[in-house]
Amino acid sequence: MTPQGFDRKLSAILSADVEGYGRLMRTDEEATVRTLTAYRAVIEELAIKFKGRIVDSPGDNLLVEFVSVVHAVECGLAIQSALIVENAKLPDERRMQFRIGINLGDVLQQGDRIYGDGVNIAARMESLAAAGGVCISGGVFDQIENKLAFGCEYLGEQTVKNIVTPVRAYKIWEDPSNRGCRGKAQVRRPSKRMGPVAVVFILSLIAGGLWMLDLSRKAANLPFGEDRPSAPEASGKASIAVLPFKNLSGDKEQEYFSDGLTDDIITDLSKFHELLVIASESVFKYKSKTDRIERIGKEMDVRYVIEGSIQKVDEKVRINVRLVDTASQKLIWTERYVRDMRNIFQLQNEIVQMIVSNLAVKLSSAERSRVKPKTGNLEAYDYLLKGYSFHHERTLAANIKAKEMFEKAVSLDPSYAAAFIGMGKVEYEKVIFGWTEFPEKTLVRAREFARKALSIDEADAAGHHLLARIFAAQAQYDNALSELQRAIELNPNDADSYEARGWIMLWSGKTDAAIDSLKFALRLGSKPRDTLMHLGTAYYLKEQYDDAIKMLERGLNQWPAFSGYYIILSAAYAQTGRMGAAAQAAETAQRLEPFFDLEDYGRAFRNPVDRQKVINGLRKAFAVASEK
Repeated sequence: MTPQGFDRKLSAILSADVEGYGRLMRTDEEATVRTLTAYRAVIEELAIKFKGRIVDSPGDNLLVEFVSVVHAVECGLAIQSALIVENAKLPDERRMQFRIGINLGDVLQQGDRIYGDGVNIAARMESLAAAGGVCISGGVFDQIENKLAFGCEYLGEQTVKNIVTPVRAYKIWEDPSNRGCRGKAQVRRPSKRMGPVAVVFILSLIAGGLWMLDLSRKAANLPFGEDRPSAPEASGKASIAVLPFKNLSGDKEQEYFSDGLTDDIITDLSKFHELLVIASESVFKYKSKTDRIERIGKEMDVRYVIEGSIQKVDEKVRINVRLVDTASQKLIWTERYVRDMRNIFQLQNEIVQMIVSNLAVKLSSAERSRVKPKTGNLEAYDYLLKGYSFHHERTLAANIKAKEMFEKAVSLDPSYAAAFIGMGKVEYEKVIFGWTEFPEKTLVRAREFARKALSIDEADAAGHHLLARIFAAQAQYDNALSELQRAIELNPNDADSYEARGWIMLWSGKTDAAIDSLKFALRLGSKPRDTLMHLGTAYYLKEQYDDAIKMLERGLNQWPAFSGYYIILSAAYAQTGRMGAAAQAAETAQRLEPFFDLEDYGRAFRNPVDRQKVINGLRKAFAVASEK
């Protein structure tokens, strides 16, 4: 909650009013009021049916809030269908037709009332709607395009009152045959008015460079071992993987707790410079598997594996932990804990310290001090874990739920830095997935949450990492790299930070350093889809075209529908004279990204030489493709 007593949240808003209401009132006030009352009852019944909440109903206006965008649109179309039936009972001159506008946006809530641009845009969509019609914003269209069957006409970007940025608008109507959208903008191309943010979005959305574009951490399935680049920085370190703790509670809803404990142990162990810890994105693929420890050790190229189970029973928690040498299959250490839930933080710290001591790792006092509970409120911690269980789903509905969980954690413990980081990630994700019409404002809000977290705990690596992502989205690369350096100092095993540092260096013209960072990110278990693409791009900039092609083709073997590979691969083929392959890759890139603009793509590279190398290769490939 903001200091002024407002809550912020993402909502679908339906705004409706009567077209020609003044004329109807002038002709017959009593009849108009009776009709309006009857029609309002119909609308309110449908709003309840589709799980909406009537927020306000002054005069002939109605404002309805929904958690689901799909429900909001279904309700809007159902209202217009129902009112056609009702109007058929009246003389033409007495018929009452509503205009409906729907928007998805961030709103302020105080009590039962909601305010902000999210509401204002819904009202502007309403003003663009025809009598008896429904008009939706671009954010709504993006969410329902593949979920509902409806007729549609794209109205273009509309400049509306009191809203600085033009808003995409769509006229929609019921059409079970789903004939598509006339004049539809299939992919929203970032407006050049947005400046540096737009350029960065091109690479983040097309190339998948930002962490949110990995739709599932389970997708990180690149084998470890021989195929994984070596990491000279890791020599002499004890390598370890923490497998997902098994949930033995018999309740699937408790999965978030076992997953959260696994993540916390990985995070705490990662802070020790003497350990090389595999990232959670790679270990979670083993969650539902029963692979032998020896095989897991070889696949992930680690010496030690931690596995365990957790069971919550009433107010007690039972945790079993095993530390195994993967080469010899020797059990090094095992322990069983039974504790009260209120002591879970102390227990978690104890497990980490026991693992480290059994690996005979020498730790500095500073590193030991960083492994400590971040809150004393167990309920707040529970809400944090629930928030991240939703956050990992990467959907709009789950993003809304995640925000609610993080906000509850903050309300229970206003000094809980991790919860503020969660709130910042929610805002950042709105931008990356296009769930906001105002990306600049949303990024500012995300940055405020990150700053708040770091004001509470400056040593929280996740806060610096989030701030770096936000700076990168605003094309403030130097600030982003500075924050990532601090994140890596605090957490030397953070694969995401090495990967992010790699692609930011790539964009910044620091190609050699980018390659080193990206290779180490792969060793730690970063998302290989993105990392392979960035490594391929780095080799391209080094004019090592064969290495670039090898890296990108390796990625395509696993992710054949990932457009980022085809874009830079087409340029690499062209530079090696393989024009047939270049044309084919360019055609595939255009099919996957119909509005791809190579000039905009090139602008994301700060170094003019790098920019020209990319543009030249793409021009060759796309020119050949256009001639076919």
